[in-house]
Amino acid sequence: MSSEHAIAARQKIRADAAAIGVDEAFISKLVDEFYSRVRVHPQLGPVFNNAVDDWPEHLAKLKQFWESVALNAGVYSGRPMQAHLKVKSIEPAHFGEWLYLFEQTLRDIAPSEAAVEYFMIRANRIGESLKLGLFFRPA
Repeated sequence: MSSEHAIAARQKIRADAAAIGVDEAFISKLVDEFYSRVRVHPQLGPVFNNAVDDWPEHLAKLKQFWESVALNAGVYSGRPMQAHLKVKSIEPAHFGEWLYLFEQTLRDIAPSEAAVEYFMIRANRIGESLKLGLFFRPA
């Protein structure tokens, strides 16, 4: 893909997302609100609070991750699978809890139903990929 084509594709993704209310400002709000809920959640809170040493730094990284996922921003360069492999307290059931809470947060703050669907499609794919990588790996 030529750089001109890549730039045009990225601009289209951003324009389509903006049309349903998804931009950097919304992503920042979503990440802040969602993880404030995660931190007090009875099942997810202990997992995250024990794994995250610096919440402001972690939230900044998560915002970059979601900007890259939702807007094709290309600003995230982390390795989510390796990060999650280090957290021994993660259980398969946590993914369902995470997705449920993520959807509830979206339903409470998203600017449109299309924005909820936009994020949930991506969140489900990411969750499934992480779950498979963490729990269903060949020995």
